[in-house]
Amino acid sequence: MPFGIKNAPSHYQRMMNEIFAEELSEGWLIIYIDDIIVCSKTWEEHIYRLSRAFTKIQSVNMKILLKKCPFGFEELKALGHVVSGLSLGIDKNKVAAVLLKPMPQNKKEIKSFLGFSGYYRQDIKDFASIARTLYKLCDKDTVFVMIVDRVKAFESLRGALTTASLLLIPDFKLPFELYIDASGDWLGAALHQVQIINDKPVEGLICFISRQIKQTEARHMLRWQQITIEEYRGNMTIVHKDGNVHKNADGLSRWPLPNDIDNPAYVPDELEHRSQ
Repeated sequence: MPFGIKNAPSHYQRMMNEIFAEELSEGWLIIYIDDIIVCSKTWEEHIYRLSRAFTKIQSVNMKILLKKCPFGFEELKALGHVVSGLSLGIDKNKVAAVLLKPMPQNKKEIKSFLGFSGYYRQDIKDFASIARTLYKLCDKDTVFVMIVDRVKAFESLRGALTTASLLLIPDFKLPFELYIDASGDWLGAALHQVQIINDKPVEGLICFISRQIKQTEARHMLRWQQITIEEYRGNMTIVHKDGNVHKNADGLSRWPLPNDIDNPAYVPDELEHRSQ
């Protein structure tokens, strides 16, 4: 696949998905373009699955670079994260260069920093709260001046990249605990799960998320909140919590990320029009 072609990544991804369709459907193989991860619970199972993957690679005349292929590890680095059978964390090597960079000197540099740190937003508690003033700095009509609160936000966010909590790998056989809050013009949520770790039940974080409420939603805010909860709760049991003990979702809803395409909680225009 030649470099520089705009549609090359998506074309390559579709090709890989077709080649490994059977393995992907069985749930033990993960592919991101030319990165392949084989997941197993036992060594014997791992050898068998590796053999299947190698056979498929050989059948389509693909080649692998052995020096870039770790085998048999309980923990590995993938797409900027450190992944194990239990948790997901930030690859510190990926953020090391950011920690050495000077203070952004213009909007282009601050947007670049927000783009990088935003990739790890699910790992960082209160990401929206920390980044809020920096996102405002990117507005077209805002003059670029790194005043005290913006410098503090930049340093806090940069520091948070190295101290982010490990995220649990979700177990879809176990129940989830979803903490949600809607505060005026904002929505926030934190997804948790209780898992057995070292023979003890531990409630851990899976991800954070937040976004602004769109104008069409805001016009019917209270009714929209109630209908949304009742309509889309599935088989969840709703339990009210006071804000004093509901600080994870409560804080996310009060300091959210913009409702744009880079936000995992983004609501596209077609859904907005449908709600009118």
